[in-house]
This record gives sequence, C-alpha cells and structure tokens, in this order.
Amino acid sequence: MSAASRAPLCSTPSIRSRRAALTTAAGTAVAALLLSACTSGGTAGGGGDTNFVMGKDGISTAEKGERAAAPDLSGDTVDGKQLDVADYKGKIVVLNVWGSWCSPCRAEAPGFQKVYQDLQADGVQFVGINTRDTKAANAVAFDKQFGVTYPSLYDPTGQLMLRFKKGTLNPQAIPSTLVIDREGKIAARSLAALSEERLRKMIAPVLAEK
Repeated sequence: MSAASRAPLCSTPSIRSRRAALTTAAGTAVAALLLSACTSGGTAGGGGDTNFVMGKDGISTAEKGERAAAPDLSGDTVDGKQLDVADYKGKIVVLNVWGSWCSPCRAEAPGFQKVYQDLQADGVQFVGINTRDTKAANAVAFDKQFGVTYPSLYDPTGQLMLRFKKGTLNPQAIPSTLVIDREGKIAARSLAALSEERLRKMIAPVLAEK
C-alpha cells in the first residue's frame, strides 16, 4: 500500500488541491448541461417536490404561490455592456438560452424578435443568455443576421445556468426559454425551440396576471 493510500480520509487538502477539485466539479456540471445542447426537449428537471407541471405542449408551469425566485443573472452582454436581469423587476422577462452554433436557436430567433417587438409596450422584456460561443463576435453576428435587438448576456462556459437551483424550472437544454414573472420568479419553462405561436401562448397567462 502506498503512502498516499494510507493517508487519513479526514486529512485537509492543500489550497491548490481544493481549487482544482472545485474547478473540476464546475467543469463537469457545465459539461453535463451542454451535453443536452441543441436538443428538441428535455427532462422535467430536479427531483423531489418540484412544484411545477408539464403540459401536453411541453411547457412546464408553476402556480403563482409555488414559484422559485430567479437567481442572480448579471454580467457582460455580447456587445460588452453590463446587464442585470433584476433591474427588470416589475416587468415580465422572457429569458432565452441560445448559441449561434445551434440550428434550433437560429430557427426560433425571428419569431422571438417579432414577439418582443409586439409585447415590449406591455411590459415584457426579452433577455438572451448566449452560451458555448467561444467568441462574443459570433453572437453579435447572429443578432445582426436575424435582426435581434434585445440584449444577451455572454456566458460561454455556462456559469450563469449553474446558478439555477435543482428542482426548479431551470434551463437544461439549448435552446431553453423561461418566463419570469413581475416579482422575479420563474413562471414557465420550455426545453425546446419555440414557434412564434407557442411562445405567445407561453407568455400570455403570465401577462394576464395582476
């Protein structure tokens, strides 16, 4: 038996070892999320008492009193500005996770822009989370190509998505879309690309809330 194998199980690792372990764990979690990239669907998420249900249309919803708060979603945008989703509290936020490399994301982009233009005056704000694009320039080119005018946070390694708690309406695929209510809580989620019609249907019940 080597000296390493005889070391006590409760020994304190070095600072370097702890940092390496944390980095590996975070990388593994991000990799697991991104394995589902560009899928057409996903699981209901979490485990245990999730407090949400999935409809026949694949959209999961949570009742007003059962919703989890959205995590801190702030940082640099794809065009180098600063954005904090919490600043939109009081509005409905449609959060779309996307990548310029993702074919379903490209298919849904024109419809998202149209719905954003139609509902902006009603207090609906769209925000993207761009992920797995190694260069922000790729995301900027995507927005220009499809005429997308709402902002997107730049999250190339998926760190923002890891902030969502397990068992909540969290993003688990690319694309994913969440609707955050006026109180900053997650009301609905889709783990598949959305047509313009289905996106409007997803937003409508939250928009109707008082």
